[in-house]
Amino acid sequence: MQSLSQVCCDSRLHFQLPWNSNKTHYVFSKSNLKRPKRLNLSCSLKTSYGFESERIERGEKPEAFSLPVVIRTSGKSSRYFWDGTQLKLVSFDETPSNSDEFDYGFRKLYQFYTSAVRDFFIPQQVQENYMEYVKWKFLHAVFSSALRVLATQAMFRAMGFGYSKSLPSAAALNWVLKDGLGRLSRCIYTASLASAFDTNLKRVRFSTSIMFTLSIGVELLTPVFPRYFLLLATMANVAKQTSLAGYLATGSAVHRSFAVAGNLGEVSAKSQIQTVCFDNVGLMLAAFLNLLCKNNERLLAVLPFVVYPIFSAIDLLGIYQGLKHVHLQTLTKDRLEIILDRWVHLKHIPSPAEVSKEEGIDFLWRKGRVLWPIRIGCVDPKDPIPKISMLTMQSLRGKDSYFICLETTPKGFRSNKQQGVLLCLREGCSVTDIIMGLLQACYIREELRRRDKWKQIMETNVVSESLLSEWFKMVEDVKRCACTLEDVELLTEELHRSGWSVKNILLSVQEQVRYNMS
Repeated sequence: MQSLSQVCCDSRLHFQLPWNSNKTHYVFSKSNLKRPKRLNLSCSLKTSYGFESERIERGEKPEAFSLPVVIRTSGKSSRYFWDGTQLKLVSFDETPSNSDEFDYGFRKLYQFYTSAVRDFFIPQQVQENYMEYVKWKFLHAVFSSALRVLATQAMFRAMGFGYSKSLPSAAALNWVLKDGLGRLSRCIYTASLASAFDTNLKRVRFSTSIMFTLSIGVELLTPVFPRYFLLLATMANVAKQTSLAGYLATGSAVHRSFAVAGNLGEVSAKSQIQTVCFDNVGLMLAAFLNLLCKNNERLLAVLPFVVYPIFSAIDLLGIYQGLKHVHLQTLTKDRLEIILDRWVHLKHIPSPAEVSKEEGIDFLWRKGRVLWPIRIGCVDPKDPIPKISMLTMQSLRGKDSYFICLETTPKGFRSNKQQGVLLCLREGCSVTDIIMGLLQACYIREELRRRDKWKQIMETNVVSESLLSEWFKMVEDVKRCACTLEDVELLTEELHRSGWSVKNILLSVQEQVRYNMS
């Protein structure tokens, strides 16, 4: 019977670990048994208690070293450190050696308060642009709060001057007119612009902020015209309630754009804390201005009119700059048009931050400056309908999910007309159909911009057979070569990769109008 050593010398034995399902195994050969190698694992076991005890008994100093484990809490990064006898958790800026106690204590105190303030105001996980937004929000909230205080003082002064003998009846009528009509106007405004809060969020937010600033100015006029107190106060409150409706309706979308880990509740809660604290700073600013002028009644009466234009300008500047740092990931017609224009020219999908810079506030009077603007909707019978558009509708097929035609619409507030591209969507069309149709409209617009004759044709409304065939050929070529389903699928993947939400496209009430085949 052979011994175990003979078996090991004649062949290799493979020992598989019972807890490892992979094919990893240890190999013991003849050379390994004759001259065993020293395992490097013993170097990693120097931190064991027995090894350190032996070093202490020999009179040697225990070895100290840092472990590669980092703990991050409250904005501070710490690392585990073994000093030879016990395990400690020290910050990166701490050293195990002795340092100056005053500098060390001051640094620790500064880090503690900085971390506490940041945790109090700022959510844990937000977009990188959130801090810039908060800075401009602070500027807006402080001066807006100061203006509200000055406006309230002006209204109290007007009540005392104009209605000293009939204050109870004025207060009752004030409740009915000022507050009642204000709340009613808020409901009407919210119901009429429900979809605009999503499709034109920044425009609604900034326009209602302008309205709020103007309402403060109207309240400041109440001491000048005390007999018209109720009328001025009611007008101001209607504007305030309308502005409040726009602020509340757009607040959730703004907060969602900053939440990166689904922490919408945390972002909203921190926003309320910021608003309360910033408003208190504005109250202190208004109180400080009143203290400076308390000994001069005339200066105290003139103070609101002096600071109003300055504070209003700073307030609107803070709102405007803050909205620039709100990068919305939802797709609207305007944002998708900006993206597709970049795709047509550069084959590149811009990020939400890049589109936000180009999108801006998107005022209404900027619409007329675009050559051949694109509109989603249906043909308006009130506008002059080009003959080529009527022929386009006659050539529709049952499988078409959309069609593109030309239109002539008023240019801004002027009486002259401008030529544009109209995208009509069929009822039941999908998100892919909308992207494909708008992409085709962008390609057609580029062709129309290159050919100046089309502008003259739209103005004269004279279409020959050759021009009609050229139009249909251009539409078919674009749809066949540049707007295939494969291209749209690739575009959708790039949109998703760039951070856009492609599940749905938000459209206004006018853009949601669909046609159907009879």
